[in-house]
Amino acid sequence: MKSPLLSLPGAVPGEGTDEGVAAHYGDLFREQRALADGTGFVDLSHRGVVTVSGADRLSWLHLLITQHVSELPPGQATEALILSAHGHIEHALYLVDDGETTWAHVEPDSQGDLIAYLESMKFFYRVDVADRTDDYAVVHLPAGSITEAPEDTVVRETPHGRDLFLPRARLTDFAEASGPAIGALAYEALRVEAHRPRVGLETDHRTIPHELGWIGSAVHLEKGCYRGQETVARVQNLGKPPRRLVFLHLDGSEVTLPAHGAPIRLASEGEEGRQLGFITSSARHHELGPIALALVKRNVPVDAELIADSTAAAQETVVEP
Repeated sequence: MKSPLLSLPGAVPGEGTDEGVAAHYGDLFREQRALADGTGFVDLSHRGVVTVSGADRLSWLHLLITQHVSELPPGQATEALILSAHGHIEHALYLVDDGETTWAHVEPDSQGDLIAYLESMKFFYRVDVADRTDDYAVVHLPAGSITEAPEDTVVRETPHGRDLFLPRARLTDFAEASGPAIGALAYEALRVEAHRPRVGLETDHRTIPHELGWIGSAVHLEKGCYRGQETVARVQNLGKPPRRLVFLHLDGSEVTLPAHGAPIRLASEGEEGRQLGFITSSARHHELGPIALALVKRNVPVDAELIADSTAAAQETVVEP
């Protein structure tokens, strides 16, 4: 879905996962600084929007997702995962309930598969699942923003800012009143800085929540049964995850950033050494320079100097080995 805000001055279209919205509006670092200072907004209208309504919505969702939501108060934001039977991450849902409907935004173009799964699990529960992506656009206001959400807009407020479920027809008017517009690259740079994982980038077909630090924030360890819970409990109680998320400071002399999937190796072994992991996300930060997140084997020493392709990388621990 192509955002109408791509017509704003200076807009450069995003690519890959963030195709459909602006990557930036002409000045990446200015946009990052504005976002860090709590001004402007980010157009995330390419993300999927799913709602669940009906009297049983919270108790039903509680059975399917990794988060405790059976008594979720209206207006309280949370996040949750849907796992495979083997405990691998399939979806991340960013949730809020307005007292009558549970709203979630999800990765672009993933809502179809999510809704198909939810529909298959309805049984006799009084719930209605709907794809609202055509009707609602997600807009992010950074922490500290004094911009007021339009009346009757569902708001999901977190320590990182507010996510608005804005009627798509009002997106252009909102942009005119709430600028400056900030591109997805600035938003992603601050996400990487905050070590926040993203499905499809930090995950592959075998990622489990422990590897990304999602235990606690998106996975509640004391709730009832859900698909994949056995793997979560076993790793939590009896073992360690095979991989761990790390934050990387990259060599700033390199012209290009290592791409998603770029191999991670020990610097001491060089570019022909054993692959120990891969880059998941990389960005240019307005203060830190080039940075990245990577998924590496758990036994990689926390003080080891690494290389991503040929780029030197110093690591910071995100998930303890």
